[in-house]
Formats: sequence, structure tokens, C-alpha cells
Amino acid sequence: MAFRDLIPWSKSQELAPVRDSFDPFLTLHREMNRLFDDVFRGFAGSTLSPLMEGRFGWPKVELSETDKRLTVTAELPGLTEKDVEVEVANGVLTVRGEKKAERNGEGRYFTERYYGAFERQIPLEGVEEDKAEASFKNGVLTVSLPKSDKPREGVRRIAINTH
Repeated sequence: MAFRDLIPWSKSQELAPVRDSFDPFLTLHREMNRLFDDVFRGFAGSTLSPLMEGRFGWPKVELSETDKRLTVTAELPGLTEKDVEVEVANGVLTVRGEKKAERNGEGRYFTERYYGAFERQIPLEGVEEDKAEASFKNGVLTVSLPKSDKPREGVRRIAINTH
């Protein structure tokens, strides 16, 4: 697929023609992509959004566990530690922030990049919330929580350290 096939308009600012020759498989592919985009875009404002967030949420996270620690990493490209807030409350780790658009709004453009506010909640069990540590390096947030038999209740904001 050529790069120009991704751009939905031509130089005359109208929708670009698909191709001069009709390709049924390419047309089916585009229509299926459009259908899925429309369906998942519809969930953003509905009551199903929290259900979809865990499965299709951003940022994507990775959990790793040893006998002594639980580590949560999240990829946050294009952000700094100042754009992200991390807190632990009642057995839930919350990562929230906002990625702002870099364009000034002039002219038309096409983007598939994600912009806007985000929040990701990860349930925790059996960790010492008051000893949680967070670091941010090269667009990756890492939160480390030591394990415990007695999880602590309450809200605690976690400072993000840079390397």
C-alpha cells in the first residue's frame, strides 16, 4: 500500500479516488477498517467505555511479578514526567495524564496519532502501597511496588523520578 493511499484527500482537498481500476479485495479491506474504526469510536462516549478501556486502553501496560515485587511499565511516547500523574488508592494504581497536539491548527492534515487525556487503572493486591516508587525514562513509566500480606488503604500520590 502506498503512503498516498492513507491520505483521505487529494490536492484539490476532496476525497481521493480509491484507484482507477476496481480492486474488490482492497475495497473490502478499506470498508472493514472503516467499520471497525466507527464501532470503536462509538464506544468512547458510551457507558461501555470503562469496559473497553482495559482491553483497548492507552497507554499499553506490562505487568511483571517476582516473589518480592510487582512492576508495572507503561509506554508513553512523546510525554515527560510532568505530563503524567501516578497514584495508588484502595488497591488501585491509576496512571493519568494528557498528550497535547503539536500542531497549531493551520490547514488540513491527516493523523493516526493519539492525543488527549488518558487514564488507566490497574487493580493491585498484596502490595505495600506506601513504598511504591515510579521512574520515567525514554518515554517509559515504571512503577515498582513491594509485595506485602496487608495492603494499605487510602490515597497516596507517587512522585515520578527521572534518570
